[in-house]
Amino acid sequence: MAKRVINFYAGPAALPLPALERAQAELLDFENTGMSVMEISHRAKEYDAVHNEAIALIKELLNVPDNYKVLFLQGGGNLQFAMLPMNILHSGRKADYIVTGSWAKKAFKEAQIVAGDAARCIASTEGEKFTRLPKPAEIKVNTDAAYVHICTNNTIYGTQWKEFPKTGNIPIAADMSSDFMWRPFDVKPFGFIYAGAQKNLGPSGLVVAIIRDDFLEMCSDKLPTMLQYKIHAEKNSLYNTPPCFSIYILRNVLMYNKQIGGLDAIYKNNLKKGELLYGMIDKYPDFYRGYVKVKEDRSFMNVDFNLPSEELDAKFVSEAKKAGMVGLKGYRTLGGIRVSMYNAVTVAQIETLCGFMEEFVKKA
Repeated sequence: MAKRVINFYAGPAALPLPALERAQAELLDFENTGMSVMEISHRAKEYDAVHNEAIALIKELLNVPDNYKVLFLQGGGNLQFAMLPMNILHSGRKADYIVTGSWAKKAFKEAQIVAGDAARCIASTEGEKFTRLPKPAEIKVNTDAAYVHICTNNTIYGTQWKEFPKTGNIPIAADMSSDFMWRPFDVKPFGFIYAGAQKNLGPSGLVVAIIRDDFLEMCSDKLPTMLQYKIHAEKNSLYNTPPCFSIYILRNVLMYNKQIGGLDAIYKNNLKKGELLYGMIDKYPDFYRGYVKVKEDRSFMNVDFNLPSEELDAKFVSEAKKAGMVGLKGYRTLGGIRVSMYNAVTVAQIETLCGFMEEFVKKA
């Protein structure tokens, strides 16, 4: 049995062990082909089955309505920051952006590069160092917006939308890279959803996108071919060679998620993990100093806190590593500690961390 650590990295991040074991068992001979899935043509029927199964599992697990397409894209969330406005913000269209952290801010800046003043920031908590989300009264959606863009989970600062902004008939476009499929949610208010797989669902190199048919109709066909959502939808994300192995691992993860009870079971586990970890932080608020100031805004995926000194921060990370827990060093601009507890992190692993935190307080 290979030695496994408890992995709290923010991305690429932990994957479910059964999904990896399946890949291990199939690595040299996939579906009796005598090849690995990495060696098979993306036009072969064996790969085609994986590709379509992954799409079907996303639709099933999320209960995606029939008027949506699932796309597999490349270039990470960063490319989508530009590709979205390139496709939609033409012919005089405008869009609203809510800036709640570094990635939401980058998305807005890319939209400004593409569309200038047609990209409008309608709410931001940057002045408060992103320690909370905007309140509903602070969000004024423009009636002429083609979409309202949000980032659903703040990987760096540790905030998360539990209730999405009310936008009326204006579709939401959402970067869900760090909390996609952490719980069930209603897809219908969204015109476009995109998520880099490397945080919650698979390896790096793959973006999962869900686009509504009417939103797709709005997309430009005057762009370079690889930048057109219409082309990727028309070709079932097979216009060019897709990241086959990343999609294969995604399929494995999704199948595992289905087998353990789907998103309802995953959500229950995630709530329990949050209850445990935030319970420990709240038990010792003078020692484990949470970054997010509004409890309702605290993320169930990425949890930030600081200890009383940088020396204690470093000691915490070092001793946790000796205890078999890695990836706890805070983001470079914040310091402190960051616990990324995506779907693949188990309740038992958070219990182990909390036990370590309890003992660390006593020894400090």
